[in-house]
Amino acid sequence: MRAAYYERTGRADEVLLIGELPDPQPEPGEVRVRMQWSGVNPSDVKARAGSRGPTPPFPRIVPHSDGMGLIDAVGEGVDPKRIGERVWTWNAAWERASGTAAQYIALPERQAVPLPENVPGEVGACLGIPALTALHAVLSDGGVSGQRVLVAGGAGAVGHYAIQFARLLGAAQVLSTVSNESKEAVARNAGATEVINYRKANVAQAVLDATSGEGVDRVIEVDIAANAALDLEIIRHEGLWVVYGSGSREFSLPFFPLISKNVLARFFMVYRLSSADRQRAISLLTDWLRRDLLKHSIGQQFSLDQIADAHSAVEMGGAMGNVVLAIG
Repeated sequence: MRAAYYERTGRADEVLLIGELPDPQPEPGEVRVRMQWSGVNPSDVKARAGSRGPTPPFPRIVPHSDGMGLIDAVGEGVDPKRIGERVWTWNAAWERASGTAAQYIALPERQAVPLPENVPGEVGACLGIPALTALHAVLSDGGVSGQRVLVAGGAGAVGHYAIQFARLLGAAQVLSTVSNESKEAVARNAGATEVINYRKANVAQAVLDATSGEGVDRVIEVDIAANAALDLEIIRHEGLWVVYGSGSREFSLPFFPLISKNVLARFFMVYRLSSADRQRAISLLTDWLRRDLLKHSIGQQFSLDQIADAHSAVEMGGAMGNVVLAIG
């Protein structure tokens, strides 16, 4: 099979290779998926660049955890009726050497989730990390029903879904921050009730004005290192701070604002969701997909041979929405 892989960490154009690798065969309890689309996420890019350590955990890594394709073979113990299913994958490359940037992948059958027929294949490659991250962020700690929610980076892959999910789950207000007018339009189209361009407006004052001076009940944060001080200004007393990302490996937080507001901080990594939390999110997401209730944002599409360009696009942060590879 043709696959992209790397054997050392570093710059995308220096370490990512394209070549022939053996076709995987499904082990007991596994399915083999003939990939059609592979999603490129910031965590994939950071792992390849060496942010998790200069030495890769395996001698050769086929990157990317998210993808979509058709099951074409099953291992012992798996119902053969699954052959031919359209599926999307999660955690394909998490603590594994073989991800979705290849023509085939074998993985545990639970990690290949049926994709409704009405959902485009490229969308399926955006569900494992962006959609599940966004959905867990709004479902955690009792959910968002009746809450005022701020989604940081509402035009991004996670933020775009988080706005929609918060509205579907009954949030009273969904505010979002963006960096330019194009992104403002994306966030509004997703359903944000108030969109604040942080390059032009005083975000703290705008949020307080929109919430009658009370602040928001929940902040969904993409970059705690950059936005911690702002978040502490706009979160209400006993508010919830849901953090799934940071632009820096280390950051500091002021003690008194946290304790004086009785803030609850919820840090989570989508790769490590509990089985119950993941299944809850997958079931709800599948229902919404079947009912065509969601809008999807595909930022850029590349071919497998262009994987280095795709990684660069994610690394530079210029793409609005999800970046995907067509596996042909």
